[in-house]
Amino acid sequence: MTKTMIKTIIFDFGDVFINLDKEGAMKNALELFKVDELSEELIAFNSFYEQGLIDTNEFIDFYLGNFPNISKQELIDTWNYIICDFPSKRLDFIQQLAKDKKYTLILLSNTNELHIDCIKKHISFYDDFKKAFNKFYLSHEIQLRKPNADIFQFVLDQNNLKPEECLFIDDTKENTDTASKLGFQVWNNDPKTEDVIDLFTIKKELF
Repeated sequence: MTKTMIKTIIFDFGDVFINLDKEGAMKNALELFKVDELSEELIAFNSFYEQGLIDTNEFIDFYLGNFPNISKQELIDTWNYIICDFPSKRLDFIQQLAKDKKYTLILLSNTNELHIDCIKKHISFYDDFKKAFNKFYLSHEIQLRKPNADIFQFVLDQNNLKPEECLFIDDTKENTDTASKLGFQVWNNDPKTEDVIDLFTIKKELF
């Protein structure tokens, strides 16, 4: 059986390049909101925000309407609590890949305006990071989000790609499962034990 050559690498952002504290962020939010779990309505609203279907002011107003005892700044700080550090070795890795020009490099991230604004403020090399990619897709800008199949089809169509020639890297299994069903090669990375800089060692069978 002939091995399919990878021509395009599609990267997630959070917990692939920038470290996230998902558990800590949820615990912090539940404590602030004084609830045991987020309601289905709140989860759906968060998804709408990630898809750019509502803007930041609507998002903030919705939360402050539901939790009138918290301030706007408390909400923003809690929402951004998830964002941690961005090791510079990962910037070096993607810049070297860009310099080598062996692969088309695409970023595909579920995110939102508040998170990106926070990252721009605290990560000095964000612009350099973005420039390393051939295409840089953020869910709230393209109004699509993972794990829906349409976001993967969008990337294929926009860039005239064949899924079997693409490697998609994401820490969320739901996302890599969708991509795999569409024919992508995938790496569901574990951010606790694996680092994207070791891609060509960990997934050497693909290259």
